[in-house]
Amino acid sequence: MKVRHFLNTIFLIGMTSLAHADDVLPGIDVLARDDFRPIAGASVALITNHTGLSRDGQSTIRLLHDAPGVKLVRIFSPEHGLEGKLDIPLIDDGADGETGIPVISLYGELRRPTAATLAGIDTIVFDIQDIGTRFYTYISTMGNAMIAAADHDVRFVVLDRPNPINGVDVAGPVLDDGLQSFVGFHPIPVRHGMTVGELALLFKAELALDLDLEVVRTEGWRREQFFDDTGLTWINPSPNMRSLRAALLYPGIGLLETTNVSVGRGTDTPFELFGAPWIDGASLAASLNALQLDGISFAATEFTPDASTYAGQHCEGVRITITDRTRIRPLTAGFAIAEILLRDYHEAWETQRYIRLLGNAATLAALLNGKTAQEIEAVYRPALDAFIARRARFLLYD
Repeated sequence: MKVRHFLNTIFLIGMTSLAHADDVLPGIDVLARDDFRPIAGASVALITNHTGLSRDGQSTIRLLHDAPGVKLVRIFSPEHGLEGKLDIPLIDDGADGETGIPVISLYGELRRPTAATLAGIDTIVFDIQDIGTRFYTYISTMGNAMIAAADHDVRFVVLDRPNPINGVDVAGPVLDDGLQSFVGFHPIPVRHGMTVGELALLFKAELALDLDLEVVRTEGWRREQFFDDTGLTWINPSPNMRSLRAALLYPGIGLLETTNVSVGRGTDTPFELFGAPWIDGASLAASLNALQLDGISFAATEFTPDASTYAGQHCEGVRITITDRTRIRPLTAGFAIAEILLRDYHEAWETQRYIRLLGNAATLAALLNGKTAQEIEAVYRPALDAFIARRARFLLYD
């Protein structure tokens, strides 16, 4: 009942208009336009990084720091750090260079705020651009912080942003309960089709959090829009997420990361190509093109990554071209790639850790048993349909 009441009131914040791209406003813009009323008088800890910007490029840090009646006390940073430039296992605490406000890393010794780091705080504000894939860790940071806020009686405010790969398409296996991790916070599919604000509503309800949660909605965004439909400036949300193309391919290609395949880290176009020293690029590209997958094509390529998997080693592989982004199914492509790697490179391809990002044992078993991409999808379809039904009551946008 509390969730229904909250969903009824949430629509009063940032009412959506059927507007064109120039009118798409992230939650921070709506908050500032409305004179910061939802956080008036608050002592705030802000979870953000370099993507926390208003439409005209002002940082959320600066806007909250300068907002009358708001006291910005502390900043929490996610994976890749406050500036989004670090690709290392642990990130230290620090301070914001412009305001001097202390920055506590949530990708170091801590993965969620503690009582000590929340001292003097009555409100946590979250403002980070997500990319719409379950194993991208910014939503895990949000979920962990929501649990901490509930535990310590701290209010939680999400400044919402568009899902850059659209909010319509939902795909992939749902994470098995029991396989939760920092790359799998909650049982949702690989491509969830939700904004961070919508996910926050779902997390609160399904984790039964006793939490004062408020979502400041994005204005003017429609679910079918991709990021470049919004008129907002693309900022690489992490060092290797360098384009909307990469973000759209990531739900399928990212699954390969825990295997002995390079997904292009250490090249100019991560997630837009993949390969290994033991792959025949021409043969693999031909096999994939023969499947005639919707919205996508493959071409043989060669590359030598300068970092990550196979750094300094010559690789053959496949470059991916999106031919129709309204028809592409990244998870289908990902499983088709896995199907052919298993068939043609059974001795070379190492699948022991594939489950880590996949997060679904039945889907993995189907893959390892030689099922086709379509047969694999049939295995996880019932749970995906159940998620789509679960998700429906938390959607905030048309």
